Amino acid sequence: MSDETSLHGALQSYVDKWLAVQPQQRTALVFVDPAKYPGHIALAAWEQELLSAAYGIREPHVAATKLNWWAEELSGAAASGGRHPLTRVLFDDERAHAIPPERWLAPVLAAMAQLEEGTAVDFSAQLNAAAALHGALAALETAWWYGEAASPARAARVATLSHLLFALRRLQDDVERDRLPLPMARLARFGLSRAKLRQRSDERDQAIKAQLGDLRSAWGEASRLDGPLSVFRALEAGEGERLVRRAVQAGEPLKTLQKGTPGSGFMATLRAWRAARRWQQSVRQAP
Repeated sequence: MSDETSLHGALQSYVDKWLAVQPQQRTALVFVDPAKYPGHIALAAWEQELLSAAYGIREPHVAATKLNWWAEELSGAAASGGRHPLTRVLFDDERAHAIPPERWLAPVLAAMAQLEEGTAVDFSAQLNAAAALHGALAALETAWWYGEAASPARAARVATLSHLLFALRRLQDDVERDRLPLPMARLARFGLSRAKLRQRSDERDQAIKAQLGDLRSAWGEASRLDGPLSVFRALEAGEGERLVRRAVQAGEPLKTLQKGTPGSGFMATLRAWRAARRWQQSVRQAP
């Protein structure tokens, strides 16, 4: 087996993990050809690896060890080309070398800083806390897709909102965690304890709908911010915004959130095509 074949197989395993979390992105791959844009795919898969370490590992010291490894890997990747399959694909692309080293490290450092954060006081504090990591990822992603001159403001906000929505969908799974998907002020307002979050009740439904209302308003504000979105981010954000609208009107909002939205079909393909067209037009118009 050649080194190139081995690398492709290793890369695909990480791409599969990303698509397992965001299956709707299979539609986007029709317009972002993996053979032509392997670095774009590798960056999305790497972002998922980082988020899995930051949020998916329950022991903070284990997560810190993995994140520290990534910090060391990225610090030397420009010179060595990297050891990890994703790093090797990324730093085989000239885009990676055009991005300042500190931009590569920023998401890892932000992920480490938030490992032991508890539940936010209110929605505004929740948004600010999540923005450190997801804003850093969005800044890196925007520079990769559009260059350093492009503003990451809009991408940073929708990335943060997408994360808060994803966390809300996992409400029942994360009841025992220090950081709950609903802020403390919201829990207090509706008289919800950790135990009460496990079972459906009118109070839990109302709290979730209140959270969805804030997310919906914030998504509307995000559309007025500057900056482009990657094809993957645009598709994720569009699906998330539609899911919020659907869930806030549902009788059982959490059940609707967990069911999600159809990630395929004509409308999904049309949205992916439009996002890809905006990306290609922006790239062609760049100086």
